[in-house]
Amino acid sequence: MADYDELVEHSAKAEERVLERHPGGVHGILDKISIGIGTVGVGYLPIAPGTWGSAVGVVIYLFAAVVAGHYAADLAIGGWTEAQIAGWSVSIITTLFVIFCLAGIWASTRVTRIFGTKDPSHAVVDEVMGQLITFMFIPFTFSWQLILAGFLLFRLFDIWKPYPIDSLQNLPAGLGVCADDIVAGVYAGICLSILYAVTITL
Repeated sequence: MADYDELVEHSAKAEERVLERHPGGVHGILDKISIGIGTVGVGYLPIAPGTWGSAVGVVIYLFAAVVAGHYAADLAIGGWTEAQIAGWSVSIITTLFVIFCLAGIWASTRVTRIFGTKDPSHAVVDEVMGQLITFMFIPFTFSWQLILAGFLLFRLFDIWKPYPIDSLQNLPAGLGVCADDIVAGVYAGICLSILYAVTITL
């Protein structure tokens, strides 16, 4: 593992040197779109843009919960069983999330070139990804306690970066920007699922 970590770190430093020598700047509509996706509207805020990115993830989650609840009720009235609704909901939500992650990695790759640094602070779409992953470990809920717990757990793991999160951020381009937050979201999601299980059994 030490050899792997050293190799990835060496690669990251080499990429950083290239980016510093050749900052790309904004060229064309695709770069503008990538900045829009990468910053999700809050990346330029002067204080704690990563935390604001996580907050955007919470808002997206709550919106998805409202929409899912609305359509689930309509489908139930139409004769769908609970298992059918749950099955289709999981497949649709997972597909949309994967598409969102791929778009985020693409945007982050371009943003690293535009700003000329490996992990620009303005790029917070990775925080949105990680926060959404955290909530995918439990059923949709409007419990403010669970939502707050999910938010705080993700921020904890994103800042703490226990292994291998700390080394994943050294992966190349947009993958390195997003991979550490994705795994932080998995760690936070596992903890949140345990907390959820405890709360429903008390």
